[in-house]
Amino acid sequence: MRLTIDDGWTATVTAEPLDIAPRFDFRDFRVRIATYADVEERDRFQSGTFGSQEWLWDTPDELWFDPVGRELVGAELRLPSSVADAADAARVPAAPLVRASGLRADQVRDFRLEMTTELCRAPGDTVLTCLRDLDVLDEPLDARIGIAPDVALLVQRGVVVGWSLTDPARYLTTTFARPDPGAPAPATRRLFTECLDLVTLPLIDEVADREPAALARLRAVDEALRDQRGDRHRVGALAALISDLMEDHANR
Repeated sequence: MRLTIDDGWTATVTAEPLDIAPRFDFRDFRVRIATYADVEERDRFQSGTFGSQEWLWDTPDELWFDPVGRELVGAELRLPSSVADAADAARVPAAPLVRASGLRADQVRDFRLEMTTELCRAPGDTVLTCLRDLDVLDEPLDARIGIAPDVALLVQRGVVVGWSLTDPARYLTTTFARPDPGAPAPATRRLFTECLDLVTLPLIDEVADREPAALARLRAVDEALRDQRGDRHRVGALAALISDLMEDHANR
């Protein structure tokens, strides 16, 4: 299968997906699929690749390819803050199933992968699906290309139209740290959903406007995160952003 990612830029599906666990940096609201451990390592890694990369104020999603073998070697994908309503989220198709695969660029040159605009949340936030726009839901998908564990690119009419992260709570972490290899606690999963409510539209606007009900929810979640005894790595990842919201809107 050949995929179009940008106008005139294509990649071919291969049999070798990345064997790298995704890192869901909740504070930065992005998913990293790479092995670098800090900014310096990230810069060195990027300098030896080509693809869709961040430039100055331009913030596309990022896919990086090795210039010799042209194979996909890493990615950083940003979650949109606009959440589709429940009716639209329910329209996300279950088929086709994910096919674990890699990508090989058809040519060595940079391209641009536009950020997605709509976040579709499955019940219980078991899957987060990020779409180019809601028009994607009007037609079936051609394929789900699993480029890394629990991360898939969504393909429609041969074009990449979004991506998904399955079991996002499992991969919660901070900045470049590796996620906890164990399963998240049930309480962590519930807190993840509460936190995701708070940091996406429309509730994030109500927090910013200091609506009393929204601030009450924020304070309750902040307290619950402080009281959570286990799963401290994932809880810390959630608390990093919630603490920012508390500082900016609830502690004044």
